[in-house]
Amino acid sequence: MTGMNNDGLGGDIAFEAQLSLQRILPRIESVWQVETDDQWRHEFLNRLQSHWPDLFALLFQLYGARYDFFYHLEQILLTAARAHRDRPVTLHQLDRQRINEPTWFQSQELTGGALYVDLFSENLGRLREHIGYFKELGLTYLHLMPLFAVRPGDSDGGYAISNYRAVDPRLGTIDDLRMLADDLRTAGISLVLDFVFNHTSEDHDWAQQAQSGVRECQQFYYIFPDRHWPDQYEKSLREIFPTVRRGNFTWHDGMHAWVWTTFNSFQWDLNYPNPAVFRAMAEEMLFIANTGVEVLRLDAVAFIWKRLGTNCENLPEAHQLIRAFNLVTRISAPAMAFLSEAIVHPDEVVKYIAPEECQISYNPTLMALLWESLATRHVALLVKTLSHRYKLPVGTAWVNYLRCHDDVGWTFDDADAAALGINGYDHRRFLNEFYTGQFPGSFARGVPFQHNAETGDMRISGTLASLAGLEQAFEKDDERLKELAIRRILLLHGVTLSIGGIPLIYLGEEWGMLNDYDFVKDPAKAGDSRWVHRPKMKWEFLDDLDERITSSGGSIRKRIYRSLQKMIALRKSTPAFYGAQMDLFDPHNEHVLGFVRSHDGSRVVVIANFDENACILSGNHLRTAGLGRFFKDAITSRELPTSEDLHLGPYEILWLQRI
Repeated sequence: MTGMNNDGLGGDIAFEAQLSLQRILPRIESVWQVETDDQWRHEFLNRLQSHWPDLFALLFQLYGARYDFFYHLEQILLTAARAHRDRPVTLHQLDRQRINEPTWFQSQELTGGALYVDLFSENLGRLREHIGYFKELGLTYLHLMPLFAVRPGDSDGGYAISNYRAVDPRLGTIDDLRMLADDLRTAGISLVLDFVFNHTSEDHDWAQQAQSGVRECQQFYYIFPDRHWPDQYEKSLREIFPTVRRGNFTWHDGMHAWVWTTFNSFQWDLNYPNPAVFRAMAEEMLFIANTGVEVLRLDAVAFIWKRLGTNCENLPEAHQLIRAFNLVTRISAPAMAFLSEAIVHPDEVVKYIAPEECQISYNPTLMALLWESLATRHVALLVKTLSHRYKLPVGTAWVNYLRCHDDVGWTFDDADAAALGINGYDHRRFLNEFYTGQFPGSFARGVPFQHNAETGDMRISGTLASLAGLEQAFEKDDERLKELAIRRILLLHGVTLSIGGIPLIYLGEEWGMLNDYDFVKDPAKAGDSRWVHRPKMKWEFLDDLDERITSSGGSIRKRIYRSLQKMIALRKSTPAFYGAQMDLFDPHNEHVLGFVRSHDGSRVVVIANFDENACILSGNHLRTAGLGRFFKDAITSRELPTSEDLHLGPYEILWLQRI
């Protein structure tokens, strides 16, 4: 949005922006109380002057028609100034560093891990003791699943926040979180946390006051006295969790009113057309930033603005809101980057990705199509999609993942599929049958999530290893099936570690952990099949790394861990893996994905076989991609002259470098 004043906003808007800042600056000056604040005050004011025209324009577009616009404008800036004043010195120093290196997250040295604190190490204090584990594996980015205070019982996996300024007491305290962030930063690991900003829990203080009749807080949510407006909205809304409840509104007996609840009845959607909500949530966001967070995952970005007659997803105002939050962050806490969580159509996903909006984004389409390629043994749809959907704006990056805390949904484009003669609806049904193990010949052991019998929509739960066939192999006690499952696991990791962007590992994947069906014993989890792929860490697995284990190839867990650890280390030492630029290369085989990574004189040709059968590729053809006569596979150290054909094993992946 840089340069908006020269692109048609008009002189009146530019004049109002400058005039409003002149009016507000004296109030901002009162925020700085001691001489030691002078350097931070100076830096804050410089950034404010730089970003203010764009922030004013965005807020004017969203809220300029309101009579109280300038009051809220002042409050938003005072919020940003106070947060900057209260920011720890170490984070001010990080701000300076990241301003000078705004694309730090594009480094090939960045590899992420995600976990639930209680399932991995019980609490934040114990988690600090395991920083050495993350370093040993090679992680430099750690995403802790929601850890703030939540409602009792079912909290949607921590996404029903009761208090953004208090850690769930079962996990620790805010001070514990700050100490962990400091220790991680010292160890070279960036902390990632969620910002659940579409909704709060029904027991958040704002919701509690709304239930008590406080009108100001009632206006923080969408609350209706009868079904007239809910029924009008429902005509164009989809249901996110249809097996939990039908519709998007929940009756509240105490208020005798209907509340907008997109996800669960206990998660109340925030009313962002009210500027007081933006200001309040900006304050919560900056509080979280000051705990030491370096990447903030914006949860459910597609849903944050509502408009009658639409599906209330991906509306233009949602993008304007995020850009406004981004600018507030650039002014007050510029070290922090945004990560978009938009699990929507690929055409919509990319609209959230820009240096001015979300610098980083999950890549749900790549995740879905890697699994699709495993099921079909063909890479055509994956290649078709990568050919025109992978490139991102300069200064941004993908987060590439295979599994996360959430389900697997088949977010490919039906037009891409149709161009290959594939019917999107039928193909999704096939994939659901395959990954629940219902399709003949399937190796997967996933379970259904949110099956909507009316629409046929369904998603898949399951750990990486169970979806890749390791659970089936153990059921049958078949060594060949175990070998194939391990190869699938390492193939998928090899692609995400090399294709461009930040690879993200859901902790447990490094051990090949299987589905945990005992989740049904917990009443708070029994109704949500996603808990099947959120197993508790088993620290006894580290015993498998003991070098005295001498069975062929070591134990399965040891083999997966060591192989993944090795690929992470190779990634860090390979300049070609910097950034997100990726060029497809056609290996002339329908089962094989090929792409080239290059940067700063370093070049790697990646070849990945998605079939359980070996194949032969032309060495001379590979020469044209690698621009050399001799290759060495970085993973196995095998030397491969291009004068000979290349024999690629079942599910084998090679990182080919010139020698």
